[in-house]
Amino acid sequence: MSETIQTIRDDFSLLDEWEDRYRYLIELGEALPPFPDAERTPANKVPGCVSQVWLTTRTGTGLDPILTFQGDSDAHIVRGLVAVVLALFSGRPASEIMRTDAEATLKTLGLDEHLSPQRANGLRSMVKRILRDAEAAAARQTA
Repeated sequence: MSETIQTIRDDFSLLDEWEDRYRYLIELGEALPPFPDAERTPANKVPGCVSQVWLTTRTGTGLDPILTFQGDSDAHIVRGLVAVVLALFSGRPASEIMRTDAEATLKTLGLDEHLSPQRANGLRSMVKRILRDAEAAAARQTA
C-alpha cells in the first residue's frame, strides 16, 4: 500500500459527503496486500473488534527498530480502517510510533464523529495493539 496518512488526509478533505469517504475507505482496504491465510491465527486477531481483524508485526533491528505491520479484516469499512492505521504507523521507528497521537490524527479525518461505536472501539483496539507492539520492541532493544 502506497498511501501515506497525509495523502489520506488530503483525499478526505476533497470529499464532502461521508458516503464518498466510506467508499474511499473501502477502496483503501481493497488496496491492502493480500493477508496470508496462515497468519489468520488467534494470536494475530485484534481483541475488541466486532469484525474480525488480524494484525501482524515485523520488528527490525537496532536501538530504535522499524516496525512493519500487515493487517486485514472480514468487513469492508473496517478493512479500510486497517489501511488508515497502517498508513499512520507502518514503516516507522518504535519511538516515533509511541510518540504519535493517533487519536488527534484520526480526529482530523473526522472518523471520531462518523464511526459506529463498535467500529470506533475496534479502531482504538488496533491502535492499542500497535502501541503495545512498539513498546515491546523498544523494551527488547534496550534490555
